[in-house]
Amino acid sequence: MMKGNDPEEVEIDLGDSSDSGEFDNEEEPQRLWKAAPALEEEDSIHTTTLVEISDTKPLINVRDPRGINDCLKVTFEDVIAEPVSVRSSDRVWIWSNALFEVSRIWVYRIVTGLLAIPVSITSGLLFAFLSCLHIWMVSPCMQCVYIGTRWLQSLWNVVLGVFVRPFLLSAGRCCGGFSIHMAKE
Repeated sequence: MMKGNDPEEVEIDLGDSSDSGEFDNEEEPQRLWKAAPALEEEDSIHTTTLVEISDTKPLINVRDPRGINDCLKVTFEDVIAEPVSVRSSDRVWIWSNALFEVSRIWVYRIVTGLLAIPVSITSGLLFAFLSCLHIWMVSPCMQCVYIGTRWLQSLWNVVLGVFVRPFLLSAGRCCGGFSIHMAKE
């Protein structure tokens, strides 16, 4: 919670919306989950920046600035959709939605926790190897080929300038005299 904001109580009702007749005697439905309000004393506690880091507050705001993974922005409704003709109860829908989101987030966190560091190290080694190979092997070899075949490049430019270019220019001028008119009949 940001400093300076008033603490608010957050309530989530996971009850079935079709069960509104259950509470005819003016009782409030029982809340299945209730977040405790933040205490004023917590704001005054001095903590280090490492302690202030949490799972809900990202360190880096934009982790996909170029939109590479737009195809992975999946929500519950993108995966599971019930037609009007067959429907489960609202409680089943709400709980399956909640379990889908929680399992999606935690399985992703666990898998990335296990695989992110080895894949990062492997990718770094691969890119370092390919960069070294390109800088020290491919580029010098290509420069040697360019230096060795400079005479061939000059000869090719002469052949194109003397034979091919005049032929293509005259063909373009001959075909440039044609005009096509489309008319509806």
